[in-house]
Amino acid sequence: MKKQNTFLTVLLGIIVFLLVACGGTKDAQSGELGGEQTYNFRISLVTPPSHGWTVTAEKFNEELQNRSGGRMSVQIFPSGQLGSEADMVQQMEFGTLDFGFITNAYMSTRSESLNAWFMPFLFENLEEASQARHSKEANQMLAKLEEQGLVGLDFSFAGERHVLMKDGAIESPEDLNGKKLRIIGNPVMQDFWTGLGVSPTPMPLGEVYSSLQTGVIDGIDIDLDALVSLNLQEIASDLTLTKQMAFPAVVVMSKGVFDSLSAEDQEIVKEAMQAAVDWGIEDAINREQDNLEFLKQEGLNIIDGLDTSAFTSIQGEIFSKYSSNSIIETFIQNNQ
Repeated sequence: MKKQNTFLTVLLGIIVFLLVACGGTKDAQSGELGGEQTYNFRISLVTPPSHGWTVTAEKFNEELQNRSGGRMSVQIFPSGQLGSEADMVQQMEFGTLDFGFITNAYMSTRSESLNAWFMPFLFENLEEASQARHSKEANQMLAKLEEQGLVGLDFSFAGERHVLMKDGAIESPEDLNGKKLRIIGNPVMQDFWTGLGVSPTPMPLGEVYSSLQTGVIDGIDIDLDALVSLNLQEIASDLTLTKQMAFPAVVVMSKGVFDSLSAEDQEIVKEAMQAAVDWGIEDAINREQDNLEFLKQEGLNIIDGLDTSAFTSIQGEIFSKYSSNSIIETFIQNNQ
């Protein structure tokens, strides 16, 4: 009997843990307000609390509460608290997580057309990239996610991609030859950097500081917000503003959760998220300038005005390879 009681206690503990860790929308519903259903959603991100995407999620919570008269709110889980991005997407598919800001790098491994955002040197600046999120092709990319049990709501941008080196500025493609760069694990990025003679090295963002410090890698492909959030200026000396790619997060919601809402509440969610992302992109544009000024003050050697014409060959190769996808082909044509 004692063994049986012990087994039941352990089993109960496991069940409680799973309910707390994976509690879904039904658990998040907290009753009624003025006869209407209330919701306390959950949203997950891999970025730290100070990052622009996390701040945009906070803005979404504010917009959601204001537009719903306090019936809706969202609890934010930054820094990968609920697992990897693969875990987050799986939880949304099952309906045990409501929202996610998932990097385009990961989502493009699940939906090929999203690689359109990584076509090199397609946009002059972040403003251009953000305008493209309203295009027909961008809407087609989001619509395709429904096949995976997800509702694509929007694209949120962290900034343009640049090259930070521990030592040695990048002023031409030749300067990259043989260098070990940390990249995000994405086929377009892999092809782009390999084509430039780089040894691309995917690794978790949390390992970058020590790897750059100890020489495991020579540099990193990164946006300025992440650079500052990780304090990489403490251990690196040269930043080249290459602006080779935009870097969005795909803002997604569990389709099961979305479908469970009334039509009115669905509109509240969509409008609140659009307002938050619009605000977040303006914030990202301002952060780009603020971060750049901060890095100058920190003494980082910054190379601006890079002549990208030397990269035309690799750009053409990437465009040609990925244009077999009709959405990507049209996206390129409409944004060149």
